[in-house]
Amino acid sequence: MESFDYCIVGAGVIGLAIAYKLSKHNKNSKILLIESHHQFGSETSSRNSEVIHAGIYYPENSLKATLCREGKQQLYDFCQRFNVPHKKIGKLIIATDNCEISSLESIKHNAYKNDITLTLLNQSDCQKLEPNVNAKAGLYSETTGIIDSHSYMQTLLTLAEQQGVLFSPNTEFLNAEKISNGFNIRLNTQDGEYKLHCRSLINTAGLHAPSIASNIDTLNKKYIPQYHFCRGHYFSYQGKAPFSHLIYPVPAKNTTGLGIHSTLDLSGQVRFGPDTQYIDSLNYDFDSLKQGQLKEQFINAIQRYYPKLDNTKLHPSYTGIRPKLSPAGDTPEDFLIQNHNIHNIEGLINLFGIESPGLTSSLAIADHVMNKIINT
Repeated sequence: MESFDYCIVGAGVIGLAIAYKLSKHNKNSKILLIESHHQFGSETSSRNSEVIHAGIYYPENSLKATLCREGKQQLYDFCQRFNVPHKKIGKLIIATDNCEISSLESIKHNAYKNDITLTLLNQSDCQKLEPNVNAKAGLYSETTGIIDSHSYMQTLLTLAEQQGVLFSPNTEFLNAEKISNGFNIRLNTQDGEYKLHCRSLINTAGLHAPSIASNIDTLNKKYIPQYHFCRGHYFSYQGKAPFSHLIYPVPAKNTTGLGIHSTLDLSGQVRFGPDTQYIDSLNYDFDSLKQGQLKEQFINAIQRYYPKLDNTKLHPSYTGIRPKLSPAGDTPEDFLIQNHNIHNIEGLINLFGIESPGLTSSLAIADHVMNKIINT
């Protein structure tokens, strides 16, 4: 039976970042990265807004706040070093009526607690920055940016493989048996069933992390959280971009998202989204029966801050699903990263609920996981 030091389950952006960091700092380790799909990052990691977040909204001292702040700088440095396409484009959070201005003050205060500086703009300032946006006031985040997430993940994988990581796509995790010096793992590959031994098992399976965890024999089920799948739709917008920055409305109270916002990709294409739609199972369909109703909801939301919206240029694009740890209407949960101090299983690390700002935080999450391994 072949033996590895580390087996990482799931080659989304988090699994790739961990593989890169582990192989960089443990040059003599044998590391296996498995992925059930035929390529890396085909779910949550590639179905998002591709935004490099500043870390504005998250509760002080939460993992989301801390790892986003640390990860953002690491990510910009990584992109510059390895020529990953990105742009520090800036973000404008807007109040479309006077009653939302107090919310801007609250957002600014929370950002300050997270060591993030935002500039408060009046109506005239907003008009100068974004002439097509309807805003009574706004907050400007200079450090928010955009990234080519596919290029980033490809670079992580290339570097990891150069450092000795074995990447195995089309490989399904079946189960893990805990033994004294690690785990015996059963996998299903294109060539049939394969068994291996690993000293440490890292579950970064994203939307499938609870399912992977449920097939680890000694893990008490009480440590496996229930996921609440939240689908978000994105619409593309044809023609010349009406904005030069990312445009975010003030988040509505008691929601699980940041509202239907406007982002740009690196080619200048505008897209709007996501909304929040809780679903019972993984389904990426853009429901054709409800597209008209959905488009109307998007139009109403977008026109609050972009009155000149041309409805004919708005077209369905794609959907993404977020692995939320809290149901609709509840306060969003923090990232959940468990090691033996939580579940009492030496060598096992489970990562649950890694939604936004997971992409921004990816390199810092990898450091956090390595620290948990070192302290095992």
